[in-house]
Amino acid sequence: MSETVQPIYLLADSQLLFWRDGEGRLLLDRARRALAERAGDRPFRAVYLGAANGDLPEFYELFVAAMAEAGIAKTRHIPARPSADDLEALDLADLILLAGGDTRAGWRAFQEAGLPERLTARYHAGAVLVGISAGAIQLGLQGWDEGTESAFDTLRLVPFLIDAHGEPEWPTLHRLVRRAGDLGRGYGIPAGGGALYHPDYSLEPVRHPVTELEQRDGDLRQSLVLPGTGDEGAAEAPRILSEREAVEAALRDLGAGPEPAAGAPPEETVH
Repeated sequence: MSETVQPIYLLADSQLLFWRDGEGRLLLDRARRALAERAGDRPFRAVYLGAANGDLPEFYELFVAAMAEAGIAKTRHIPARPSADDLEALDLADLILLAGGDTRAGWRAFQEAGLPERLTARYHAGAVLVGISAGAIQLGLQGWDEGTESAFDTLRLVPFLIDAHGEPEWPTLHRLVRRAGDLGRGYGIPAGGGALYHPDYSLEPVRHPVTELEQRDGDLRQSLVLPGTGDEGAAEAPRILSEREAVEAALRDLGAGPEPAAGAPPEETVH
């Protein structure tokens, strides 16, 4: 299955749809090249699920612009109440984006339309799934109602709890990981950042570090996971900073901390 299944793109917001790395490469270029190996000369088909934001047209227009930037011209907006033609388009999609907005409202619409099973099938068939904010949360283990934090199961294609925009303390993610018990794990993705969940169960931060929370033996452990520095498609394993290293890195960024030891690798620059 690992030769078919593609990484899942978990984005805090839409910034990474247009972001280029230091070499000028779009993040979605990785997805487009992976799809090209399977699609051949056929045009890619990208669909947008906007149920979480009430199917607001301006966000679909943003999606169309991002796909055009990545060289994908064949797009379709699938509404909260899809037609038979919409469902057929979803079943053939190469790239599927789950929009941000209200996590519960979007998930309820997915369930009423029978989309969870279809999304899971497309993932295992090799489609690229992209989740933005609420969409990223829906791809993980659970969503929750804002305010009450009443949790509900979601797609579970990413076997972790995912949160976005909760920096710097991530209070909701802390509570949910504690509630999950031993071996519970969650990742907080800050504004402007993202992560790729790979078929080998690893998580690759993109652009900004992500916060990892893990419950083990009754203790909740927090780490900062930095983006790797390898070439695209073969990134090095993400580096996990201890609390001390994270503080020292922050102080260096402010010009108040110790300089790295001679011969030590430079710290990852976060843009």
